[in-house]
Parts: sequence; structure tokens; C-alpha cells
Amino acid sequence: MNGEQGGHTIRTLIVDDDPVARRLHSRYVDSVPGFRVAAAVADGHGAIRWAAGGGVDLILLDIGLPGFSGIEVLHRIRTISRRPISVIVVSSLRDRITVRQALSGQVVGYLVKPFTRAAMIERLERFRAESAGPPAELDTFGQGEIDALLRRGPGVTSTGPAATGHGPGPGPLPKGLSEPTLAAVLTALDDGAGHTAVDVSRMSGASRATVRRYLDHLHRNGTVDVSHRYGGRGRPELLYRLVVP
Repeated sequence: MNGEQGGHTIRTLIVDDDPVARRLHSRYVDSVPGFRVAAAVADGHGAIRWAAGGGVDLILLDIGLPGFSGIEVLHRIRTISRRPISVIVVSSLRDRITVRQALSGQVVGYLVKPFTRAAMIERLERFRAESAGPPAELDTFGQGEIDALLRRGPGVTSTGPAATGHGPGPGPLPKGLSEPTLAAVLTALDDGAGHTAVDVSRMSGASRATVRRYLDHLHRNGTVDVSHRYGGRGRPELLYRLVVP
């Protein structure tokens, strides 16, 4: 166990499905003063359990995980954690969609595999310097402030799907799309979880092809975010979730 930095040891969780990477990254972390490896897990479920337990300050997060992706882990951490947890993405994925999704999840760094020991240590030391002590507690809003934020949200109107704060913005729908079906798709996504087009089709009653047209429209105008769920053979599944205004 390393010494403390400024009276606070940065408890670090390693999340990677490759056992060699977990061992290697754990050694890197343990070699930097002020850091301690709290655990090393192989999938998103393990990451969520540790994040929910509150015993982690920093997560080194791979993206291509079995079960559900590191992007989904990011979303769930922000939902369940009672205190801020910093995340540095450690992944071989560097396509535009993945990087943008990670950055939108408020990560503090993105290291592209493969990288050197020196690169990892430099990133950790930079994080330690910027942290300067234990993470602060989350700020809270009063009810009036929350209501004001919702009123100012993009596309919020007095009627229709946008009244929930998740509307697709002003202006007419593209040709071939209807307000009732749009409302059904938005309702299917309203729980804040990530859903596949198959899930949305089942919950909304619309065909899968129809649902995909609406999801594509909502993604283009920024109403929904798209992430990947890895695991099993073949291409990863796309997960759609509403973007909170």
C-alpha cells in the first residue's frame, strides 16, 4: 500500500476484461505514491458494485467489456453514486462515437492502448495534482432551481413530448414521422435506462424498422444518446437513452 498524498489515498478500481491488463495496470497504480488499488474487476457489473459501495475515488475503465460497455458503466455510475467518482478511460477503442460518448460522460482522461508505463504514471500524477485532496460532495439543488432548469431545457413546450423535458426540439417532424408514435417511443425511453431498438419496439408497440427511424431522428437532434453493449459474438448492440437537459 502506498503512502498518502495530502492525507488522502486515492482508491483506484481497475476495470478490464483482460487479466494481463488488470495485473499490469494494478502494478502501475501501486507504483505511484498516493494511489492504492482497491480492486480489479473484469466486467461492468463488478465496476457498478464497487461504485455503489462508495469505496472508490478513481476508476481506470476499459470500454469493450462483456455484458455491457464501459460507456454504460459511466452512465450507471453517474446515476447510482452518492459522491463523485473520477474515471480515466483505458481502451484500444478510439473511433469518434466512442470517444465522444466517453467525453460526454465527464471522464478526466482517455488513454489509448497500448501505452507505456510512463504514460500511465504521468496521467495518474497529473490527476493526483489536480485532485488536491478528497473529492468534494455533490452539490444539491432546491426544488425551485430544478423547476427553473427544466423550464429552460431545450425543446420544452407546454404540450406534447417536449413537455417532459425530453422533446426533440421545435419545428415540424420529418416526413413520415408522427407525434403519437414519437410520444410512444419517448415514453419507452423515459425510465432513463439504456434500451435497444428491440426493447423500444416491444414497449411502444411499433415495428422495429419504424422505431429505428424515430431513434435515428432523436439521435440526430440530440434527444437521445447512443452507446454500445458488448458481449457474445457479432456486432455490439446499440443502446439508446434520453439525454437529460
